[in-house]
Amino acid sequence: MASMIFNSALYDAYIGSVDFDTDTFKVILHTSTFVPDKDLDLKRSDTSNEVTGTGYTAGGNTVTVTVTKDTTNDRIDVSLGGTTWPTSTITARYATYYKSRGGAATADEVIATVDFVSDVTSTGATFTLTASTLRIAN
Repeated sequence: MASMIFNSALYDAYIGSVDFDTDTFKVILHTSTFVPDKDLDLKRSDTSNEVTGTGYTAGGNTVTVTVTKDTTNDRIDVSLGGTTWPTSTITARYATYYKSRGGAATADEVIATVDFVSDVTSTGATFTLTASTLRIAN
């Protein structure tokens, strides 16, 4: 499976439920048993198999999101920030970005999932997630 933007994220952005410029975003990690569904995963509660382990807190980490308008290439780039989990012992295959509303997982809109292609493990070390970019071209 490749990395993807959830269909609901585009809809939520267009109707104003998600504002990439001002909302709070987080990222969670999943094990290899997570099966992202581009059509059916609408909220964080629709995702499954979040990792557990030393140095990882359920609900993931807050990330910085930036929006850049590129009029030369007729596109908008949305950078979903990277983060780290220092001194962690975890194994992850996927990372899912979502809008954090600060409460129930049933309220948090999912944005995108990054597929690492194979399991990534940290053992008492820093687990690093690099930033990802969503590109919307005209």
